[in-house]
Amino acid sequence: MFLLAKLTLVGLLGQFCLAQMNSLEGVRIHEHPDHTRVVFDTRSRADYRHFLLTNPNRFVVDLSDTKPNAKLESEKVDSRVVAGIRRAQRKNGVYRVVLDLKRTVNPREPFVLMPVRPYGHRLVIDLYWDSSEQKRGVQAAPFENRDVVVAIDAGHGGEDPGAIGVNKVLEKNVVLSIARGVKRHLDTATGFKALLVRDGDYYIALRKRPQWAREKRADFFLSIHADAFKSSSVSGASVYALSQKRATSETARWLVENENRSDLLGGVGEKVVLTDYDDSVAEILLDMSMDANLGHSIDAGETVLAALSDVAQLHKGQLEQAGFVVLKSPDVPSILVETGYISNPSEARLLATSKYQQRIARAIADGVQEYMRRNPPPGSLIAVIGDSKTIRHLVKRGDTLSEIALRYDVSAAAIRHANRLHGNVIKTGEVLIIPRLGQES
Repeated sequence: MFLLAKLTLVGLLGQFCLAQMNSLEGVRIHEHPDHTRVVFDTRSRADYRHFLLTNPNRFVVDLSDTKPNAKLESEKVDSRVVAGIRRAQRKNGVYRVVLDLKRTVNPREPFVLMPVRPYGHRLVIDLYWDSSEQKRGVQAAPFENRDVVVAIDAGHGGEDPGAIGVNKVLEKNVVLSIARGVKRHLDTATGFKALLVRDGDYYIALRKRPQWAREKRADFFLSIHADAFKSSSVSGASVYALSQKRATSETARWLVENENRSDLLGGVGEKVVLTDYDDSVAEILLDMSMDANLGHSIDAGETVLAALSDVAQLHKGQLEQAGFVVLKSPDVPSILVETGYISNPSEARLLATSKYQQRIARAIADGVQEYMRRNPPPGSLIAVIGDSKTIRHLVKRGDTLSEIALRYDVSAAAIRHANRLHGNVIKTGEVLIIPRLGQES
């Protein structure tokens, strides 16, 4: 009887230890321009060791006290670096995962990420490779008659899906499609060249996005999103410029909190710092530069918002300001476009369609072109050829007809004539056609 009880106790202890073991829930792969990211999803924080083997090239990860999830399936590998994934249970509770590699890699030190919705624990492995093709940057255009360079940032990507809407529409996919559409329209316009910050399903740290644009000598930075709000009734497109103080609405504050936490979702192997700068002198100098640049961003944002009003419902009839990390560039005019709310069922269904995505893309591209033609960078081709395009002005609260006329250096009478106004009364949210100098009637 005693022996039976002892055996039963041993069996129960064995089952308890087995239940306490970590488990490998899944393996995912994301392709970046210069590296491949492999993500292990685990039930609890991974205890691991790793090593690299050659002839043939392999990257090996041993997970301690780990077993595979019963539902874990064999991974389908479609990667420029990883040829296949092999798994095996070894002695002492070690579960080995072998990444068979197609090429020589220079892996970074793996790192673990704590749970953040919608993910649990993750072990992240970044496999970098040397490639002269990847190291080649965009060649700087000649100073005279050069193209205006617009950097287009599709939000989220890779580990960070962004907002998830009706029928599991992912924000990261919607905004990448729109970003590619904006690029197509800009590239066909004389005097413009568009660059995609992200051109695939991978994540880039928030602060690296405007930094990348500066390295490419961009004249303009555009970040595209399609976010969510806690209320499904919220809808409409919005455009934001940087606010160094506080957001201009509750919705803006909510969006800032969600967008600025993307580094936790996307997986950045370093401490995520969302405050500005520690050195007070550097902060003052940077703020001075940002203040000088902010006016350009606001003007650009208002122009893009006016263009969007032709094709989309607007969330508000005016530009908003908020502290998005991606907008904190000291010397490049930067705006963030919320193309709509995936949390709104009707808008989510619209944003999921290619036709609507391309309508939004064209409107954004038109707005960017209109602003840049009015404010051409020195030495650019558009500064030489001028602008014969129509200017549109989105009326915001506090605007008067005389102030708008003074801003664009035209007469109030010309604006009234172009818009068939019978007086000086204008309404917030309406779009006014501004005649070009010399085209006044």
